[in-house]
Amino acid sequence: MTRKQVFGLCSSVFLMMLGVGMMVPLLPRKVIAISGSVSETAYLAAFFAVPYVCFQIPCGRMADRYGYKPFLIAAYALCSLAGLIYRQAGAVETLFVGRLLQGIGEAPVWALAPAMLSLQNPAEKGKLMGLYNAILHLGLTMGPLLGTLFTGEWAEGEVFLFYSAACALGAVVVGAAVREPGRKGDETRGGMKREEILLLVKDGATLPVLTGIVLYGAGYGLFLTIIPGFLMSARGYTTAQTGVFFSLFYLTLGMSQLVAGPLLDRRGAKPFLVCGLFLAAVGLAGIPGASGAWTVGFLVPASLGFGVACLSSMAYLNGCVSASGKGTVSGLFYLLWGVGYFTGPLAIGELGKLADFDKCLLGFAVVVAANAAAALSKLSSRSCLTVVQKGRNMRLIQRY
Repeated sequence: MTRKQVFGLCSSVFLMMLGVGMMVPLLPRKVIAISGSVSETAYLAAFFAVPYVCFQIPCGRMADRYGYKPFLIAAYALCSLAGLIYRQAGAVETLFVGRLLQGIGEAPVWALAPAMLSLQNPAEKGKLMGLYNAILHLGLTMGPLLGTLFTGEWAEGEVFLFYSAACALGAVVVGAAVREPGRKGDETRGGMKREEILLLVKDGATLPVLTGIVLYGAGYGLFLTIIPGFLMSARGYTTAQTGVFFSLFYLTLGMSQLVAGPLLDRRGAKPFLVCGLFLAAVGLAGIPGASGAWTVGFLVPASLGFGVACLSSMAYLNGCVSASGKGTVSGLFYLLWGVGYFTGPLAIGELGKLADFDKCLLGFAVVVAANAAAALSKLSSRSCLTVVQKGRNMRLIQRY
């Protein structure tokens, strides 16, 4: 893959996430302004989450079969349309339609671009996946800061229009700069079958990797919802301090993947997966008892650990499939991530009603550490098992 193509994929996702960071805080306010009800804002997450999760594997399988580029262009176009709908919406139902389209559109953007990078650059897949994820989170980091800077300068509709234009420009850049990965015969166009996915999921060595992805998604969700709420209510954090917390989380998560990518290309994903989960557990366990600057002191290792675990598990699964399954397994990754992201905060929130939040977070840290120990035990003795197919017979071979 040429620098032009890498730049095309990275600049497109940066533009989109910059717009996302600017406009997402405005959506709850618009829902309340139209409906007069705070409770209606809860549906914003649901209308994004359901299509985002449900479209991951179908989109990955279709991309493996028909090509990645058309789906990426369509994804950016859908998100651009969602921005226009947000701008013109006069009813909450219309806003929910926009969120539905945004959820469908973001599914390929998160999953298919890393699959393309790994397929065209197998020797540097960790480096390029890490770069892509870092640029994505850089956009999410800068978006809210830029939105705050332009508060009072831009009207609400102009922010939505900026998001729509950024996504439209992303579609143009992908169309002009990105080339479809080369294929080696018809066998690479079939995509992974359901039986192959189940074979990979049921393998004992892969199970702690998959559960680790769910836990990473849950941790990601906690850092964006429950933990900031805890810091504001129990530690007296101001709105400005909470904003710094968000930005630091995104920045640390992205930088960890940028640094870890080249290292796992040389050393393999397994040690980084285990170490990342252990580091995240240590950081999580320290947050409840920390105060002041010490909170940041535990936030950094937690976000660093989750960032490294994210990239290494993505690279590990990517190495478990042939060229025909890169999009599908990337979709599987974000399906599991989405399950954790949207159920983890709900579960911790409900448990928090029965016990102190400090104990709930400490319990979650113990679960993450236990998963790291399971990964260490399972992955130290075996290589990743690759799903391959000859005719109608499927089997597993050691590969990664």
